Amino acid sequence: MVPYIAVAAVLFSLGLFGVLTRRNIIGILMSLELMFNAVNINLVAFNKFVWPGELTGQIFSLFIIVVAAAEAVVGLAIVLLLYRNWQDISNDNINVMKW
Repeated sequence: MVPYIAVAAVLFSLGLFGVLTRRNIIGILMSLELMFNAVNINLVAFNKFVWPGELTGQIFSLFIIVVAAAEAVVGLAIVLLLYRNWQDISNDNINVMKW
Protein backbone atom coordinates (compact mmCIF):
# COMPACT_ATOMS: atom_id res chain seq x y z
CA MET A 1 0.00 0.00 0.00
CA VAL A 2 2.89 2.35 0.70
CA PRO A 3 4.07 2.57 -2.96
CA TYR A 4 0.59 3.62 -4.09
CA ILE A 5 0.40 6.34 -1.46
CA ALA A 6 3.94 7.51 -2.28
CA VAL A 7 3.15 7.79 -6.00
CA ALA A 8 -0.11 9.61 -5.22
CA ALA A 9 1.69 12.00 -2.85
CA VAL A 10 4.33 12.80 -5.47
CA LEU A 11 1.66 13.36 -8.15
CA PHE A 12 -0.40 15.55 -5.83
CA SER A 13 2.67 17.58 -4.85
CA LEU A 14 3.64 18.11 -8.48
CA GLY A 15 0.08 19.17 -9.28
CA LEU A 16 -0.04 21.59 -6.37
CA PHE A 17 3.32 23.06 -7.39
CA GLY A 18 2.01 23.49 -10.93
CA VAL A 19 -1.17 25.21 -9.78
CA LEU A 20 0.75 27.64 -7.58
CA THR A 21 3.53 28.50 -10.03
CA ARG A 22 1.96 28.45 -13.51
CA ARG A 23 0.86 31.65 -15.18
CA ASN A 24 -0.77 29.90 -18.12
CA ILE A 25 -4.36 28.77 -17.59
CA ILE A 26 -3.92 25.57 -19.58
CA GLY A 27 -0.96 24.62 -17.40
CA ILE A 28 -3.07 25.25 -14.31
CA LEU A 29 -5.85 23.04 -15.67
CA MET A 30 -3.37 20.25 -16.42
CA SER A 31 -1.99 20.51 -12.88
CA LEU A 32 -5.51 20.26 -11.47
CA GLU A 33 -6.08 17.10 -13.51
CA LEU A 34 -2.85 15.70 -12.07
CA MET A 35 -4.14 16.38 -8.57
CA PHE A 36 -7.45 14.68 -9.39
CA ASN A 37 -5.58 11.60 -10.64
CA ALA A 38 -3.55 11.47 -7.42
CA VAL A 39 -6.78 11.50 -5.41
CA ASN A 40 -8.16 8.70 -7.61
CA ILE A 41 -5.07 6.57 -6.97
CA ASN A 42 -5.52 7.08 -3.22
CA LEU A 43 -9.21 6.18 -3.34
CA VAL A 44 -8.62 2.97 -5.26
CA ALA A 45 -5.61 1.97 -3.14
CA PHE A 46 -7.40 2.53 0.17
CA ASN A 47 -10.45 0.70 -1.11
CA LYS A 48 -8.37 -2.30 -2.20
CA PHE A 49 -6.52 -2.64 1.08
CA VAL A 50 -9.14 -1.55 3.63
CA TRP A 51 -12.36 -2.96 2.09
CA PRO A 52 -11.25 -5.48 -0.55
CA GLY A 53 -14.72 -6.78 -1.41
CA GLU A 54 -16.46 -3.46 -2.02
CA LEU A 55 -16.35 -1.06 -4.97
CA THR A 56 -16.75 2.21 -3.07
CA GLY A 57 -13.35 3.64 -4.03
CA GLN A 58 -13.82 2.82 -7.70
CA ILE A 59 -17.26 4.42 -7.75
CA PHE A 60 -15.92 7.60 -6.14
CA SER A 61 -13.05 7.58 -8.66
CA LEU A 62 -15.53 7.44 -11.53
CA PHE A 63 -17.44 10.33 -9.98
CA ILE A 64 -14.22 12.37 -9.73
CA ILE A 65 -13.40 11.58 -13.37
CA VAL A 66 -16.81 12.92 -14.41
CA VAL A 67 -16.33 16.07 -12.32
CA ALA A 68 -12.82 16.53 -13.78
CA ALA A 69 -14.22 16.27 -17.30
CA ALA A 70 -16.82 18.93 -16.52
CA GLU A 71 -14.12 21.12 -14.98
CA ALA A 72 -12.00 20.75 -18.12
CA VAL A 73 -14.92 21.79 -20.33
CA VAL A 74 -15.67 24.88 -18.25
CA GLY A 75 -11.98 25.74 -18.00
CA LEU A 76 -11.46 25.46 -21.74
CA ALA A 77 -14.52 27.65 -22.33
CA ILE A 78 -12.94 30.30 -20.10
CA VAL A 79 -9.65 29.92 -21.99
CA LEU A 80 -11.45 30.44 -25.31
CA LEU A 81 -13.18 33.53 -23.93
CA LEU A 82 -9.88 34.98 -22.73
CA TYR A 83 -8.12 34.26 -25.99
CA ARG A 84 -10.97 35.70 -28.04
CA ASN A 85 -10.96 38.97 -26.07
CA TRP A 86 -7.26 39.53 -25.30
CA GLN A 87 -5.28 37.13 -27.56
CA ASP A 88 -3.52 35.87 -24.45
CA ILE A 89 -4.24 33.02 -22.04
CA SER A 90 -2.26 34.09 -19.00
CA ASN A 91 -4.14 34.32 -15.73
CA ASP A 92 -3.49 38.07 -15.44
CA ASN A 93 -6.67 38.86 -17.39
CA ILE A 94 -9.06 36.83 -15.24
CA ASN A 95 -9.86 39.69 -12.87
CA VAL A 96 -11.01 41.80 -15.86
CA MET A 97 -13.85 39.34 -16.59
CA LYS A 98 -16.06 40.74 -13.80
CA TRP A 99 -19.52 41.98 -14.72
